[in-house]
Amino acid sequence: MTHPVDVHVGKRIRHRRWLVGMTQQQLAERVGIKFQQIQKYETGANRVSASRLWDIADALEVPVSFFFEGLASEDAAEPNHDGVPADLLGDKEALDLVRSYYAIPENQRRRLFELARVLSDVA
Repeated sequence: MTHPVDVHVGKRIRHRRWLVGMTQQQLAERVGIKFQQIQKYETGANRVSASRLWDIADALEVPVSFFFEGLASEDAAEPNHDGVPADLLGDKEALDLVRSYYAIPENQRRRLFELARVLSDVA
């Protein structure tokens, strides 16, 4: 039986890995384990030890605390007061959108952001 905290930590590992554009194989190589183990961590099937979580955090360039962010609100998958889902980065499409957004040069990204802000005010 998987523990909800292990599932949450696994989701956060997967989200960060996707955000930086890293494969399970690449993360596994950086941490010194097999990619199948990364798969098990990401699904929550296997619990991540403290030292392994430290290594994963280092490989993904985030503090260890990153993996526990949002843990209290995990059950609140319903939209918050803005209509934005609590687990926004749980969606592959949203992760792809964020990655694509940051691939745009900064001056164009700023203009795109302003356009999105204007369009959301009109809607």
